Amino acid sequence: MDTSTDGSAEQPAVAAAPPESLSPSRAGDFMQCPLLYRFRVIDKLPEKPSEAATRGTLVHAVLERLFDAPAVERTAPRAKSLIPGQWDRLRETRPEVAELFADDPEGERLARWLGEAEQLVERWFSLEDPTRLEPAERELFVEAVLDSGLKLRGIIDRVDVAPTGEVRIVDYKTGKAPRPEYAEGALFQMKFYALVVWRLKRVVPRRLQLVYLGSGDVVTYDPVPADLERVERKLLALWEAIRLATETGDWRPRPTKLCGWCDHQPVCPEFGGTPPPYPLPVRGPDGVVVAGPGSVPRQTQPLPVQVTDEDTAGDSAGGPGEV
Repeated sequence: MDTSTDGSAEQPAVAAAPPESLSPSRAGDFMQCPLLYRFRVIDKLPEKPSEAATRGTLVHAVLERLFDAPAVERTAPRAKSLIPGQWDRLRETRPEVAELFADDPEGERLARWLGEAEQLVERWFSLEDPTRLEPAERELFVEAVLDSGLKLRGIIDRVDVAPTGEVRIVDYKTGKAPRPEYAEGALFQMKFYALVVWRLKRVVPRRLQLVYLGSGDVVTYDPVPADLERVERKLLALWEAIRLATETGDWRPRPTKLCGWCDHQPVCPEFGGTPPPYPLPVRGPDGVVVAGPGSVPRQTQPLPVQVTDEDTAGDSAGGPGEV
């Protein structure tokens, strides 16, 4: 789960500033739709919590906390018993999630939603045996600066280290495993993490593992340095495109089927909306500032990074939101 953000809508409103780092989520946003990246990172527009994403956050919290118990006590009943307390904690730390069930006075929809979370937690026990695992790290924040100066950051769900020193990076997904043609896109986040670990520790992780609780699948991939070098080149090209868009204010929408899930349709030109005034200075081709904050930049040239549906494929067949 990547909860790292370089400009999250959940943070308090602050003065607009150019992005300084890249996380897997924000890289995915830009590849999916540059305008979505702008709304989240530059404008910091608020977004409503979704049941799917909040359920994913809840399940991740339960799986993390389960490892606090001795190995013999890491059972499915114990894991499910953690759900109510973690839900209470989530509402305390993120009060906005309570809005999800504001129109559910009898609690029927909430009960069904919590039951779905229980099913996901229980399914995990058919995919991994926590009594045989002793994670080296859980919810590990990682950050590395590449030679180019690009800062990469993210949060890894779990890191396992074998007695021989081999590293496995594990990520839980509460959605369904993607179709085979989208497998490469689904692995992008994991290769991002592997690149960061490689640059930090000078060790290429032995295995990347995606655990799909929605469909009961486990997808593994064993990276090699050449894989991670390709990812680094892609991220550098992506960051250059973000830098150009930041300076020119030229953030193009990229319509896809995922638009139906977007909170920002009212301010998206594809849906007849008008984006808010651009809050950063706009520079011309020579680097000279030609317009200040509040201007509406013209779209002048295509962005220099071409992406495909495989690049932007999500991990859930049901749409974005499952973490």
